[in-house]
Amino acid sequence: MADYQETLDLSSYAALGDSFTEGLNDPGPDGQFAGWADRLAGMLSARRPEHDFRYANLAVRGRLLDQIVAEQVPKVRQLRPDLVTLCAGGNDILRPGSDPDLIAEHFESAVLELRENAGTVLICTGFDTRNVPVLRHLRGKIATYNAHLRAIADRNGLAVADLWSLRAVHDRRAWSEDRLHLSPEGHQRVALLAARALGLPVDADPEAAWPPAPVLTPADQRRENLQWARTFLLPWVGRRLRGESSGDHVEAKRPELLPL
Repeated sequence: MADYQETLDLSSYAALGDSFTEGLNDPGPDGQFAGWADRLAGMLSARRPEHDFRYANLAVRGRLLDQIVAEQVPKVRQLRPDLVTLCAGGNDILRPGSDPDLIAEHFESAVLELRENAGTVLICTGFDTRNVPVLRHLRGKIATYNAHLRAIADRNGLAVADLWSLRAVHDRRAWSEDRLHLSPEGHQRVALLAARALGLPVDADPEAAWPPAPVLTPADQRRENLQWARTFLLPWVGRRLRGESSGDHVEAKRPELLPL
């Protein structure tokens, strides 16, 4: 893990991954999605002398790990940033018949290459899906993958943003309407967690208590779940059956290291 002084010396950051890192459902001021990685870049830039900080976000929604390795990891050889974040494998885990052991092997191969071309590498574990309809059945696979990620981090000296243990995201308000992507406040909580994993002093606690929320009746919860299934779950399943991805024809929003 980087210490405070080392974090202050970070002058460039490249974020790799899928929709989670692209920042889906966190609208930014420029009309693009922002997300936790953009928010982390802002925190790092604010602590840089003269704000001479450069940031690239190569993440694209829907990308599988092997696609990230083929499309995004090689770009890091050119950029050679001080910091890289790699959060990947979640879309693979969601696929029927996927093997978390094999996915982890591919992940570590990517990490080894990134370490040769970046100063610091931070990875993220997967979220605990125990309270998420449908996805709760994948909790065991996610836990297995997370155990591998922890071991990979230990072997290779990586910083880890442990999303599995982030209790704040168990609150429904941490998620957008589709229940697959974070809300703006959820992205902010993850950005704070990642900053803390890097040794950056933060001005808020990612685990801060949420304000009291209205309590839904069982009937309201059923209606909400049915509406979610019609609006989001069925179209998502349909894309999987057709072999389509939400990231088809989507390009990285910040493919080069540019000042914020």
